[in-house]
Amino acid sequence: MKNSIKPILFIATLAALLASIACSSPSTVSSPAPAAPPSYQSSKSMSADGASAPEAGGAGGAGETSTTDRKIVRTGSIKMEVSDISKSQADITDIAGQAKGYVVSSIQRAEQEEPTGYISIRVPAGSFNDVMQKLRALAVKVTYENTNSQDVTEQYMDLEAQLKNYQATEAQYLELLKKADNVKDILEVQRELSNVRGNIERVKGKMQYLERTSDMSLIEITLAKSRPLGESTWDVGGIFKAAVDGLIVLGQIVLGILIWLLVFSPAWIIVLVIIFLVRRRKKAQAKSALPKQ
Repeated sequence: MKNSIKPILFIATLAALLASIACSSPSTVSSPAPAAPPSYQSSKSMSADGASAPEAGGAGGAGETSTTDRKIVRTGSIKMEVSDISKSQADITDIAGQAKGYVVSSIQRAEQEEPTGYISIRVPAGSFNDVMQKLRALAVKVTYENTNSQDVTEQYMDLEAQLKNYQATEAQYLELLKKADNVKDILEVQRELSNVRGNIERVKGKMQYLERTSDMSLIEITLAKSRPLGESTWDVGGIFKAAVDGLIVLGQIVLGILIWLLVFSPAWIIVLVIIFLVRRRKKAQAKSALPKQ
């Protein structure tokens, strides 16, 4: 029994490795038309022909043929000016709640006496356009808006195929575990089984992430306080403060120059003394060279 377990264990491990490599390759998911995944096309052709056939590598008939809905991850970003940032954040929270969504994060801060706010929400993908319209209605002015859609259907189907292969490998290892009759074989099978189950959890986590992000769209909103119509943009206090800051900078520059001159004053004094002596000697020589009367 001990000798028979090892070849079977080797074959099962090799099969799991080949299945994992095959599923991770992009060529494993081929679609006859770019607009629809293979499983969907296959399902349509089966229903149209009225025939049922089991999938390759697995048991089952037409009742087990799965159709995967397209998974689109939609995100939105909008920057707008509002009259009251705190009230607008509360209104956005209400809008998300009415759409059966929720607030992911919310920040409000004041920078140079100009308050700003940020809030991100997740809402059902079907309510995305309606929520964006309601957000625009809250704004005094929309300064920026961007929406993006990403089709992750093929990526999700790849993960589905990987999950099925890992689960099939897990079932094989469980059968081997029942047949193992010594501690060494049991430990080897359990080690491989643990690796496969780790891969199963990893793939499930990726699938859940794609499901969550495609079902609930993310919208990020940046809020700025709008200026009342007719309000002057000339800030006397700001101009005075800028002028004082400029004067301080000028004083710092002049003081720095004076400090440099003071520190190097011994060198300057020596240079000046040398220049004075040279000029004095030249004058004496020029005076002595004049003819005497």
